[in-house]
Amino acid sequence: MTALKRTPLYDKHLESHARMVEFGGWDMPVQYAGVISEHLAVRDACGIFDVSHMGEFIVSGVQALEYLQFVTVNDVSKLKTGRAQYSMLPNVTGGLVDDIYVYRLSEDRFLVVVNASNIDKDFAHMTQHLTGFDAILENHSDNWALIAAQGPLTAQHLEPHCTEDLSSRRKNSVFDTTLFGYPVRMARTGYTGEDGFEIFCAPIDASALWDKLLETGFAPCGLGARDTLRLEAGYPLYGHEWSDATNPLETGLSWAVKAYKEFVGKDAMLAAPKTRQLLGLEVIGRGIPREGYPVKLEGNVVGHVTSGTMSPSLKKGIALAYVDAALSAGDAVTLEIRGSDVSAKLCEAVFISRNAPGQ
Repeated sequence: MTALKRTPLYDKHLESHARMVEFGGWDMPVQYAGVISEHLAVRDACGIFDVSHMGEFIVSGVQALEYLQFVTVNDVSKLKTGRAQYSMLPNVTGGLVDDIYVYRLSEDRFLVVVNASNIDKDFAHMTQHLTGFDAILENHSDNWALIAAQGPLTAQHLEPHCTEDLSSRRKNSVFDTTLFGYPVRMARTGYTGEDGFEIFCAPIDASALWDKLLETGFAPCGLGARDTLRLEAGYPLYGHEWSDATNPLETGLSWAVKAYKEFVGKDAMLAAPKTRQLLGLEVIGRGIPREGYPVKLEGNVVGHVTSGTMSPSLKKGIALAYVDAALSAGDAVTLEIRGSDVSAKLCEAVFISRNAPGQ
């Protein structure tokens, strides 16, 4: 059996008595004080997550831009230096290799952040399509630790300890600075639906920065709260809403697909019939939706839940679900929960809208 990988903050999680679980081949904290308290700390104040398991690639060279234009669906040419965008890596069949974030560090140097479980797959895919471009692709995943500081009070808590004027930094900005005396790269990005900064640092500095952030008032948060937060915001998660067979045009993030440019698998993606769509679902009454539960209309199965939970913020059952393309937000449906049909309503796939990704 392959040993689980550990982030530079592994010992810190054990010191805080975090409950550890396997996630994408990594030994990661799922919770500290509890999912609900950690979730609400981020919604109401600020919390920190260890996301050092994420992958970081550097793309550089005179045709770095042209290459990224071809291997991603969003329009990288719109990025000015110091800006970032949400995007996806399409495959040749019009499906999805991964969803990613692209950061423009300089004219011909870009940072690409990918999901932890897909690092090797994404690097192989991007390498395959590098042929013909005067560009260099490098895997720098082991060179960085990454801490996500999220919540409405994040900037207020970080500002006194940062050499940068954080109030002047817009969402999706990326910049190098010093935090608590340590050199870091910060981006005003995140995947919780809240304001915040993702802090890239040297692995050797991660523990000291983590301690400083805790002393400043950030609550330590695990993967459990990260999942409920992203679900309330309607953000997809690879392995749930995304797979190699997922057509991005069937999701609520189709705005990121810029069909006016050429990219891998574009013709197949546009030609594929759109038989389903990703929508939100609210349970009316009691019941917690879970992955795989059938969604029904007049007794007929019209879709399935991909992610579901009891929303800590809204205090009701919510879910993301792929349903028939003919349905729409507002339609009354039922959700089969443990053999019983429970009333539910389809809705837009965003339950809390404060900081949607990349638009």
